[in-house]
Amino acid sequence: MPAPARAALAVEAVGLTKTYDVGTVVDAVDLAVPTGICFGLLGPNGAGKTTTLRMTLGLTEPSAGRLTVLGHELPMEAQRLRARVGVVPQFDSLDPDFTVRENLVSYRRYFGLGADQGPRIDDLLGFANLEARADARITTLSGGMKRRLSLARALVNDPELVVLDEPTTGLDPQARQNIWQRLRQLKDQGRTLLLTTHYMEEAERLCDRLAIIDHGKLIAEGPPTSLVAEHLEPHVLELRGEQARSIDLGGIDGLRVEDVADTRLVYARSEAPLHQVMERAEGLTTILRRANLEDLFLRLTGHDLRD
Repeated sequence: MPAPARAALAVEAVGLTKTYDVGTVVDAVDLAVPTGICFGLLGPNGAGKTTTLRMTLGLTEPSAGRLTVLGHELPMEAQRLRARVGVVPQFDSLDPDFTVRENLVSYRRYFGLGADQGPRIDDLLGFANLEARADARITTLSGGMKRRLSLARALVNDPELVVLDEPTTGLDPQARQNIWQRLRQLKDQGRTLLLTTHYMEEAERLCDRLAIIDHGKLIAEGPPTSLVAEHLEPHVLELRGEQARSIDLGGIDGLRVEDVADTRLVYARSEAPLHQVMERAEGLTTILRRANLEDLFLRLTGHDLRD
């Protein structure tokens, strides 16, 4: 049987909607994810990201709309799709009774693959930098090792699309950088990555495009740098300290102010007015920087804490 033709879009959603008794959690979302890129789904807790991912994987049936993934219409062709997708869940689901190698071998069998068919187990161990721990039990691995193994396990069926739900949550900076390197390797191989993350730096470094979802609705979509430029002034001054919110900004034109917890953020089109603010900020910690994706996220989704 010939291999399915490579779709121009890895994911295409039109009016994608999911409604439960409690209300609509995904509300008429349109997505177009080209093949071979890293696409990020961002949003506060409860925004609808996980439900969107579950529909994309054929695990949750949409209430309305049309959804095509790798050319397969969902949910009708979900079973055929799963053979072409790899999944890295938010929480590791590795089998503690098996060794590192046995986890990979057993997972291949779920796809009807023998241990020596397709991508070799040794290749996956090398990709995860776990050759020396191949016979180790899962309980002896560090958090970073477990995450790398979860990523390697998601590749046992040589997937075209890899879905990652919070891939670096709880990792230290070194382990996070290691995972980022491997995700860039996957993209260089031509695979499509679809990920959710709460780390804005992660999204900026990895994602070619991203979508921000809040209250089930798509509120922004595009390349990270373009979205920041579209919605924000380019320069930001952070003011931190007990008197940050009471600083006198009178007479300084071209400022926009937002307060986040104990920090005052002052935005401007140029640095000049921000230097004037700094002259009045005696006793405060000041950081002058470029606007970034975290600023955009707060601007579009608000500053209130979500459960």
